[in-house]
Amino acid sequence: MKIAIFANDERLSRSVSQKLRQKFEDTHFIFDEKSPDIVVTVGGDGTLLSAFHKYSALLDSVRFVGVHTGHLGFYTDWRDDEIDDLVISLQSDNGQSISYPLLDVRVTYADKAKPENFLALNEATLKRGSATMVADVYIGGERFERFRGDGLCVSTPSGSTAYNKSLGGAVIHPNLKVLQIAEISSINNRVFRTLSSPMIIAPNDWITLIPARESDYLLTIDQNSFHSKQVSQLRFKISKKSIHFAKYRHMQFWQRVQDAFIGSDYAN
Repeated sequence: MKIAIFANDERLSRSVSQKLRQKFEDTHFIFDEKSPDIVVTVGGDGTLLSAFHKYSALLDSVRFVGVHTGHLGFYTDWRDDEIDDLVISLQSDNGQSISYPLLDVRVTYADKAKPENFLALNEATLKRGSATMVADVYIGGERFERFRGDGLCVSTPSGSTAYNKSLGGAVIHPNLKVLQIAEISSINNRVFRTLSSPMIIAPNDWITLIPARESDYLLTIDQNSFHSKQVSQLRFKISKKSIHFAKYRHMQFWQRVQDAFIGSDYAN
């Protein structure tokens, strides 16, 4: 089995990464940063997001394992004091995995002939930098509304617990291959109206945003930001690709939600 370790720059993460590397060497794993079978991330959800984007071209062949060195995240199952157990689990690996759907984002620019495609694990957003954002929203090719406000967020099911939740969106189980669109501070009065509610979009539909103007936008794809892009159109749909997590003891989704937002002290 070929292994890659991807760690953040925190002191504890670097220490755990070094210990992991030594244990993998002692148990004769092969290190391959370019084409690994397993990517072990050390840090938190942000670290795993960075690793996902680094290895996004290898999603059909790579699986991820997250070791958290802070609070338990949604993508990290192992604690930093459990790396011995993790190495043993990797030694008896049988190829099982848990898969989560991804967001396919196609961006068309006013100053470029060819659109760009991105993958997001959590969400993508479009915001206006200095004034109200005005954009036409299409669902499955049909015009739905004209949005006015700070911006719009389109999330995956696993990403529904991130920025989307802070916007009042629903938490969705990753077994459901759907999209969710949530408004960011929409304007609603006697003149301008939006649905003013998050929407769950069916797997076969897609979302298209056409801004009323083509400048001064901030586009985000997970934790990556693209400033001042001349965006003329955005299209969102469920990707044909998925992210795969090695299934050694992947925590059940609703247990993960409970642990993150409610806590065991309040479960009873």
